[in-house]
Amino acid sequence: MNRNYVIIDASEVSSVDFNNVLETSANTLRYNVAGDKTFVKYEGAMPPFLLGKTTYSHAEILAILDGEEWTEPMEE
Repeated sequence: MNRNYVIIDASEVSSVDFNNVLETSANTLRYNVAGDKTFVKYEGAMPPFLLGKTTYSHAEILAILDGEEWTEPMEE
């Protein structure tokens, strides 16, 4: 089954139903560098609390997470 990914604001974490996503708790989420966004992944039908949000494929989320917003620059 294909996994789907959705970026949410950090302020929305309290509304995440962890029974419907592959993460197990707020403590297992990865946040962006600024700490104001995170993402969840799910398989199958989109959980109701994510309706209306943009869904990304695995390749798309990898490209996003590789960007400066999500990855600290390497110090030289």
